[in-house]
Amino acid sequence: MNPKHRKPFSKDILHIENIEEVCNNITEKLRNDVVFKLQRRGAVIGISGGIDSSVCMALSAKAFGPSKVTAIMLPEQDSSEDSKNLALKLADTFNVKILEENITHALDGFGCYQRRDEAIRRVITDFDPNIDKAKIEIRQNIDQNIPAIFSITVIKPDGKTISKLLPAKEYLQIVAATNFKQRSRMSMLYYHAERLHYAVIGTPNKHEVEQGFFVKYGDGGADVMPIGHLYKTQVYQLASHLGVPQEIIDRTPTTDTYTAEQTQEDFFYQMPFESMDLIWYGWENGYSANEVGKVMDKTEQKIHNIYKSFERKKKTTEYLRMRPIF
Repeated sequence: MNPKHRKPFSKDILHIENIEEVCNNITEKLRNDVVFKLQRRGAVIGISGGIDSSVCMALSAKAFGPSKVTAIMLPEQDSSEDSKNLALKLADTFNVKILEENITHALDGFGCYQRRDEAIRRVITDFDPNIDKAKIEIRQNIDQNIPAIFSITVIKPDGKTISKLLPAKEYLQIVAATNFKQRSRMSMLYYHAERLHYAVIGTPNKHEVEQGFFVKYGDGGADVMPIGHLYKTQVYQLASHLGVPQEIIDRTPTTDTYTAEQTQEDFFYQMPFESMDLIWYGWENGYSANEVGKVMDKTEQKIHNIYKSFERKKKTTEYLRMRPIF
C-alpha cells in the first residue's frame, strides 16, 4: 500500500462498507471455483457451531443453493455439546442437510487419546483422564516479544487447578496426538465429498491461514477457502449480514479440542481478535508502531513487539502453507 494514498489508521479501518457486494463477490467466486475450476456440483462442509464454519456454510448455501450443500457434524468424546446444538440450529436456519459422523472410534484406533494422556502424565503424574480435564495454554503476553512458552493445565473434579511448564517433547506429542482430530475430520469430509462429487469447503480465516493456526492436511486440506482473506472481525460482519444465528455470533471462539474449556486466545493468539485484527492490519500495511499505538492505546514499544511476534509466527509456520517440494 502506498503511504501517500492509504487511509489514516483507525479502529474502523476494517469495517466493510458495502457488505452485500462483498458477499456477492465471494459467492460468485466460490461458485466459479467449485463448478468450473474443480468441476464439482456442490459443497461439503464440516460445521461445529463456530463462527467461521457458520459463515462458510451460509456462503455455500447462497452460492449453490441449500440442496447442493451437505453439512457434516464431526463430534468426538471431547467435543462440547453446545457445538452440536448450535450446528443443528445453523443447518435448520439455512435449510441445509446435516449428517453426524462421530469420529471417537477412529481416534481410538489412532491412539489419539492414549498418546495425548501419556504425555500429560509425564508432566502431571496424577492426571486421570477419566475424571480430570486438561488443556494447553500460553503463559506470556504477546507484547513481551519472546517465543511462546506453553504450560499444561489440569483441572480436578473439585475445581483444583494444577499448571506446569510443558517441556518441548511433551508439547510436541500432545499436539501431534490431538492433530489426529482435524485429520480424521478431513478424511470424513472427503469421503462424503467424493461420494457426492462435491468440493470440500475450508473454514480458516485470514489469521488462521497466515499465522498457521491450522493442521496441515487437516483443516488446512480443503479444496476452497472462501474466507481465507478475511479478518475475524470481518467474518463477524458477514455473519450478521447473512443471518447466522445470534447464539453463534455471541459464542466465544474456542478450539473445542481439549477436555477443558479453552479459547483460541489462550491457546494461540495471545490477544483478543478485535485488537489483533487491527494491529495485524497495521503491520502488514506498513503503518508505524507509533501510529498504531496511539489508536490502540499501547506504547510504541509494545506495538513493535507485537509486530515482531506476528513476523515470527508467520515465519515459523511457513512450512504449513508450503506445497510438497518436488
